[in-house]
Amino acid sequence: MLTLIAAVAENGAIGFQNKLLYWLPNDLKRFKALTTGHTIVMGRKTFESLPKGALPNRRNIVLTKNAHFTAENTETFASLQQALAACKPDEDVFVIGGASVYQQALPYADRLCLTLVHDTPDEADAYFPQLNPEEWKVETEEKHDADERHAFAYTFIDYVRV
Repeated sequence: MLTLIAAVAENGAIGFQNKLLYWLPNDLKRFKALTTGHTIVMGRKTFESLPKGALPNRRNIVLTKNAHFTAENTETFASLQQALAACKPDEDVFVIGGASVYQQALPYADRLCLTLVHDTPDEADAYFPQLNPEEWKVETEEKHDADERHAFAYTFIDYVRV
């Protein structure tokens, strides 16, 4: 099962200057709950944006063209295809970014776990790929209002490929 997981603004924005656009504690909790115990795949820049390196209790796969890149508790591959080939057929694999990795992985994805943030940021330089509505259907949707810990309203939306 290949799942893309991301927090996405209403205009598709996901990041700016190699940083996430939003700090939503419930989104981070959901991310941890869904990905713990599974495999996560990310580009090198996304890996380098992680504050403490490899995420614990997950198989961390980093995509990089730099053959000399190494990082503790990670596996590296030169392409998404090589990384997916190294995964077992029954392995749950989550693509966690960045934009180019999402773009490459979307045709292979079975599921999308998105947090739609009800905002349009002033600045963004990374975007989630455009979805073809004929290829995806909403499986679950859970709306949340802004509150003292969440500056923006947001909706957890899980899609499955039609």
